[in-house]
Amino acid sequence: MRDQHKRPSRTTLVLLLLASFTILTLDARGGDDSPIDPVRSVAGDLFGPVEEATATVVRPFQAVPEFFTTTGSLRRQVQQLEAENASLRGQVATGVVDRNRAAELDGLMRSSASTGYALVPARVIALGPAQSFSRTVTIDAGTTSGIHPDMTVLNNDGLVGRVIRADRGTATVLLVVDRESVVGGRLGSSMEVGFLRGRGEVGDRGRLDLDLVDNAVTPARDDVLVTWGSENGAPYVSGIPVGTVTSVFSSPRELSKRAVIDPFVDFSSLDLVGVVVAPDTESDRTVIKAGAAASENPGAE
Repeated sequence: MRDQHKRPSRTTLVLLLLASFTILTLDARGGDDSPIDPVRSVAGDLFGPVEEATATVVRPFQAVPEFFTTTGSLRRQVQQLEAENASLRGQVATGVVDRNRAAELDGLMRSSASTGYALVPARVIALGPAQSFSRTVTIDAGTTSGIHPDMTVLNNDGLVGRVIRADRGTATVLLVVDRESVVGGRLGSSMEVGFLRGRGEVGDRGRLDLDLVDNAVTPARDDVLVTWGSENGAPYVSGIPVGTVTSVFSSPRELSKRAVIDPFVDFSSLDLVGVVVAPDTESDRTVIKAGAAASENPGAE
C-alpha cells in the first residue's frame, strides 16, 4: 500500500505523455508563430542568466588543462628554436674559420708549387709563454708526421721560422722575429746577402733588421728579401720570401749598413703553416708535394 502511494498512477503518466505529444504537435505545426514561443521565451528569460553565470564560473576550470598543454607546447617550440639559432650561429662562426683555413691551405699548395718544396701542413695550437722572453709557437704535428728540429716553417705569406724541438705529436717553432733568431737573407734586386735578426715583437710593430755583408751596397726601398739558405737546407731552405725593405740606416761606428725589413707574415694571427720536408718523407698526414700542387694549381708558376 505504501509503495502504491509513492508511485504515480498510470493515468497520470498517460496524461503527461499526451500533453507532451500535444505540445510537440502544436509547436511543429505552428512554424514561426508557434503557440509555445511565449512559454519558451519566459523559460529563456528565467534560465538564461543562470546558464550564463554557470558557464562563466566553469569556463576558467575548463581552460586550465588547455592552458598547461598550450604553454608546454610553446615552451618546447621556444627551446627548439633557441637550439636551432645557436646551431646556426655556430655554423656561421665555424664556417668563416673553415673558409679561412681552406684559403690558407690553397696558399700552401701554391707555395709548394712555386718553391718546389714538399710541405707537411700543421696548425698552430699554442703561443710561447710571455715570461720566457722568446717568440715561439706550438704546432700540432711532430715526429710521427716526419718533423724534427732544424726544419723550415712557412705559411702562404712567407717565412715563419724554424723547428727547435719535436716530440711525437707536437713541435715548437722559433719565430723569425725572435731576438735569438738569425737568418741569412738575400736582396732580390742585387742578390746581395746579409743576416736577419728579429726584434722580439709581433703584430704591426714586428720588424727585422738586415745587416748587409757589403757596406758599399745600399738596398732600395721596397726591395724584396728572400732566404739565403743553409747548408743542406737546415735550418733554412733558400728562396722563401721574408719581407720588404722599409728603410736603411748606418752610423759612424758601424762598418755595414742596416736595413729594416717589414715581414710578409702576420705573426699575431698564425694558424695554418707548412713544414718543409723531403718529398719521400713518411708522415701520418698528407704531404703537399710540389708536383701535385702544381697539377692542382695549373696557373702557378
